[in-house]
Amino acid sequence: MNLSVIIPTRNRSDLLKSTLLSISCQNFTQNDFEVLVIDNGSTDNTKEIVNSFKDKIQNLKCFYEPAPGLHVGRHKGLKEASADIIVYADDDIEAFPTWLEGIWESFQDGKVALVGGNNLPKYETSPPIWVESLWSYNQYGKHNGYYSLIDFGDVQKEIDPYFVFGCNFSIRKSTLLEFGGFHPDAMPREKIKYRGDGESYISAQILKKGYKTVFNPKASVFHYVPSARMSKDYLYHRGFIQGISNSYSAIRGNELERAKPQKDEEPQSLKAPPSFISKAMDRFSGREFKRDINSLRLEVREGFDNYKRNLNLNEYLTATQIGFQDGFAYHQNELKNDQELFKWVVKDNYL
Repeated sequence: MNLSVIIPTRNRSDLLKSTLLSISCQNFTQNDFEVLVIDNGSTDNTKEIVNSFKDKIQNLKCFYEPAPGLHVGRHKGLKEASADIIVYADDDIEAFPTWLEGIWESFQDGKVALVGGNNLPKYETSPPIWVESLWSYNQYGKHNGYYSLIDFGDVQKEIDPYFVFGCNFSIRKSTLLEFGGFHPDAMPREKIKYRGDGESYISAQILKKGYKTVFNPKASVFHYVPSARMSKDYLYHRGFIQGISNSYSAIRGNELERAKPQKDEEPQSLKAPPSFISKAMDRFSGREFKRDINSLRLEVREGFDNYKRNLNLNEYLTATQIGFQDGFAYHQNELKNDQELFKWVVKDNYL
């Protein structure tokens, strides 16, 4: 067995069905991979959905794990996995047919510890303009951390491990065991204070050790973005849980600087007057006035439209920042009042 695909899930059988369907269509030989679905306390028809794929995916198994927490499901899969390469996927992805082939190819380099690919959006409904404005650009391409999206193009390259998101996260079993497994992540609402920094901890250790991380465009997926997440309430919640995670990391002794919001989490300042206004007025005083009057009108109108869109985006990003501050403060306060929570945060590992 070359690859063990691990899919933790909880009460999302409809999405899981699409994920399993995409895995059944891989161009990688089915003899060379297994799929382990970890049912993390579902009360829906998850088991029936998995069973319906038994004749489509050769090495498909389902394990029931009632203890809550994404890290619990991930670790259950790790313990049951037969392969040395572990492929973690969320239950809301649809894999490219080349997904497993690309992952296996990249791990043929013995120096590679972590592999990822594009996480392209599959929107439930057409996204508003402000959602598309959340993409950030870097030396590899672009990403949208609010929805775990990545678009680094179609060229294989070595990348920063922080750009391999948990929805499409492939790692050597030996590397994961070396670091003591994952930290807590994605806890149910009633246990949200027990959330940690998830796979970000693993990425930090890989970076610290200097292990190689590879982006392979073959190893790409579509990541589902439901309409409910395209809202100010979701961005507040996204900021809130990130605040908890950063409080957790700070308590564990990570640099306090990492406890601050990242640049793409901070609202963009719009204090300066829009530059398109001053540029247009400069041109009004020149000899090109009559000739360019129509294009100037169009330029000003488009400029104001962009400005209004930026104001709207600023409003949504402010919700994220407020959520972050509330989440950080909430976790810090819970730590003061709950000694057992503090013991949980500073555990050696959660395997």
